Amino acid sequence: MNITVYCGARHGKDPEFTVRAEELGRWMAENGHRLVYGAGDVGSMGVISNAVLDNGGEVIGVTPGFFITAEEIHERLTDLQIVPDLPERRSSMIAQGDAFIALPGGTGTLDEITEVITLTRLGRLSETVKPVMLYNINGYYDYLFRFFDRMAEEEFFTQKDRENIHEVRSVDDIARVLENAGRYDETRNRLYSDK
Repeated sequence: MNITVYCGARHGKDPEFTVRAEELGRWMAENGHRLVYGAGDVGSMGVISNAVLDNGGEVIGVTPGFFITAEEIHERLTDLQIVPDLPERRSSMIAQGDAFIALPGGTGTLDEITEVITLTRLGRLSETVKPVMLYNINGYYDYLFRFFDRMAEEEFFTQKDRENIHEVRSVDDIARVLENAGRYDETRNRLYSDK
């Protein structure tokens, strides 16, 4: 399975973010999952990609050409895909993903995962279930989940939309969510339905 992972070009203050990124990468490789990510070799991006590669896994890196000179691009990628710009990078990473995980990160990570959440909600992602997960390490996404809950309470989206955003706190949680990946998605194309 291709798992698209969104994460930062920095490590973040909490050392647990690095520990869990490495653990996730190792778990992905050991379970035959391919990483799709932004091609960087720094921060959490470097940690997870190195963990996948060091444990015999495959890594697809997608980056716009201007990032090649602006940041460190991983040199050991299984497949490096150069795209024209950031919108194409997001589209390509979404198209190649069978499931999506956001590690703790900044505004880029938030931008990318919320686009996937929106596409899922609109039924535009796939006819099959492509799980969307936020890896809530040490409560990093607590406030965002509270905000999602408020959106549902105020009826800006349905409770089913809220339930489609999976909170995961371990690789075991991720494995459980992935059990539904690839199944026919009963909720697709239910644009703004109350069901």
